Amino acid sequence: MSEAENTLYELCRRYQALLLNQDATTITVALAGTPTPEMLEALRFTSQRSVQIERWPQARMEQYQQEESDSGESVPETITSLVDHILLQAFQRRASDIHLEPCAAGVRVRLRIDGVLQLLQTISANQQAALIARLKILGNLDIAERRLPQDGQFTLQLEGTQAAFRLSTLPVRAGEKAVIRLLQSESQDLALEKLGMPPAALTHFRHALAQPQGLILVTGPTGSGKTFTLYSGLSALNQPGSNVCSVEDPVEIPLSGVNQTQINPRAGLDFQRVLRALLRQDPDVIMLGEIRDVESAEIAVKAAQTGHLVLSTLHTNSTTETLARLRQMGIPGYLLASALRLIIAQRLVRRLCPHCRAPAEQMKTLPTPGWSGQLQTWQAAGCDHCFSGYYGRLALFEILPINSDLQTAIAENASSETLSLLAQRQSLNSLFVEGLNAVNRGETSLAEVYRVIGADHG
Repeated sequence: MSEAENTLYELCRRYQALLLNQDATTITVALAGTPTPEMLEALRFTSQRSVQIERWPQARMEQYQQEESDSGESVPETITSLVDHILLQAFQRRASDIHLEPCAAGVRVRLRIDGVLQLLQTISANQQAALIARLKILGNLDIAERRLPQDGQFTLQLEGTQAAFRLSTLPVRAGEKAVIRLLQSESQDLALEKLGMPPAALTHFRHALAQPQGLILVTGPTGSGKTFTLYSGLSALNQPGSNVCSVEDPVEIPLSGVNQTQINPRAGLDFQRVLRALLRQDPDVIMLGEIRDVESAEIAVKAAQTGHLVLSTLHTNSTTETLARLRQMGIPGYLLASALRLIIAQRLVRRLCPHCRAPAEQMKTLPTPGWSGQLQTWQAAGCDHCFSGYYGRLALFEILPINSDLQTAIAENASSETLSLLAQRQSLNSLFVEGLNAVNRGETSLAEVYRVIGADHG
């Protein structure tokens, strides 16, 4: 493409128009709105030809762009380059998600890095439609559909690495918002030792994984690392002598040797249907991505009672709260007591940058059970390596093995207070105390522990 043609295409993109055709005397341009005198003058001056305008609906314009892409013809280079640049920036900065949000100034682009959103750039409003259309083309979505949410996936080669992305679009007041999740690659180290569990907690986890049957639950809010812990456990159980199966939405890390099934609600393939089918597939280990409702909880508990080791997640805040949640879901105490082996509650906190962290005050007293003595605190200074004072994240774990005393209490439907007391007798640290240990070691800040776990724990 010549420099003059590039300039002409760039001019059309600036005015949200499509260059359809050009000959020696005329250029033909499609436009959704009414051409302004400035636009017509600019096109005439740049092309040195007369300008013919075709009025198209916006949906037709977007469909035309998709057909160009599908036929192998050129997609506007600046939009393609812009999308590639955003994806590369997210990849290089270790982002987990990209948010593209229409606002008064245009499109705000933010990256979630180490669990916190950070502004990357703002894109002009006249590029908004083309930007979303390009993403929809990558995700194989309907670019003419702007009234309903859509989901898709795509892969790109970035710096020699095959990177996978999950795209979600949502109509909002000012247009369409897009969120892109950077999926974890299979090259990640899933060894249990890499989780960062304290030795005592890791011993309990290994012991539970070694059982022939039972239920292991990993709990915490969205974005707390539950899925990675599940995959690490699944990887440890992935042996030639075992039939290891999973039900996921979506499959985030492909594991060779594991029979991974991705649900597809549109086709009628939901969690319950896959779970019931899996039980007829002679499984030894079943990983259920999430216990979402009463039916999936019942199937998981019954599977754990009938010779299967079941791993799953639940959205609860602590180990003892998980027991109360399962009771609220209607799981009888006697069934839960015989099935449950271990509950892990976890959070992810940002790790202090080792290049610029600085010691702060020593706190002499903290009104927290399980912590005694002084606490060395640290501050996040910020440097050229980290920019924010933090670099990477570390996991905090609260472990609750289901011993015989807890089994008896669960079976007898004991109160939450009784269950909490029995859990405390095992002398295992709470999430907050684990956070304080990390602060004292200089791995994170006290402010970060409060941000993630909550001040009420203190």
